[in-house]
Amino acid sequence: MINIHSLQCHYGNRILSFLDWYIQQGEHWLVLGESGSGKTTLLHLLGGLLKPNAGEVVINGMPIYQLSEARLDRYRGQNIGMVFQRAHLIKSLNVFDNLLAAQSFAGIRPDKNRIRAVLGSLNIEDRQQSFPAELSQGQLQRVSIARAVINEPGIIMADEPTSSLDDKNAGLVIDLLIGQAEEYNSTLIIASHDKRVKDRIANTYLVSL
Repeated sequence: MINIHSLQCHYGNRILSFLDWYIQQGEHWLVLGESGSGKTTLLHLLGGLLKPNAGEVVINGMPIYQLSEARLDRYRGQNIGMVFQRAHLIKSLNVFDNLLAAQSFAGIRPDKNRIRAVLGSLNIEDRQQSFPAELSQGQLQRVSIARAVINEPGIIMADEPTSSLDDKNAGLVIDLLIGQAEEYNSTLIIASHDKRVKDRIANTYLVSL
């Protein structure tokens, strides 16, 4: 499913090196490491957002950095869903239209029923006409998850998804990520040092300083 080999990336005046890693379809993994160790960088490398200085990322037999930038954008939109620490929604669009845009950017035919179903599964269908500025932090996180899974990606990645949440909302977000991954048999990769996440994910990958 996902294979990284001899992966290195320059970060400032440092060279981040990552252990070889093989992930099978449908597995759930936790990326562990101290702050500044390169967890976010690794997710960006896996998601095609950052090009390595050495090594390769292979997804389903496809070395993704051999794709042109346009093809990589399309591939990422169709196959990888990412939940960032901050929502990164289009502020001028409401929730529903943000999800329509995610389908369009991936070259997928707009499916309004799919959007309503995903929002319903995350208990935010009543906020589909709301704009990002009108949402609470918890609601923004749910919309980010909705956008990540809207195209039924084979891979879902989340970067510190519980860092700003209390115990109740952190538990809900973890439940939602695991539930959505299980529903679509997606590979789930969460970067976190939050013990509340550690207790829920069996497989771990360590990023060292």
